[in-house]
Amino acid sequence: QLQFVESGGGLVQPGGSLRLSCAASGFTLDSYPIGWFRQAPGKEREGVSCISQRGASTNYADSVKGRFTISRDNAKNTVYLQMNSLKPEDTAVYYCAPCPWLLLRPQAGSSWGQGTQVTVSS
Repeated sequence: QLQFVESGGGLVQPGGSLRLSCAASGFTLDSYPIGWFRQAPGKEREGVSCISQRGASTNYADSVKGRFTISRDNAKNTVYLQMNSLKPEDTAVYYCAPCPWLLLRPQAGSSWGQGTQVTVSS
């Protein structure tokens, strides 16, 4: 199974910014479109953004369009999520996983890492 290590989360005030990183463990990322997903307490996991294998195409959830930017550096085997203008409703644990066809749904059978906690609060 594909394993990921997410990092970069933290506590930030509303309007602040964070950059999350998703590193591949034991395989190369460049064969897969990779997405970011998040799960808030008491809610189902939802798709946030997805990027194609070489980064030419992206997809975003309506709730984050214009505020979040996904990117990847295949040489570093890492996918990033730049989050600006953060809102309290962005508070969640953020995970990454393959997202076939750039859909905001994880690949069936995806193995979830520990994720990284993002908390937006004053």
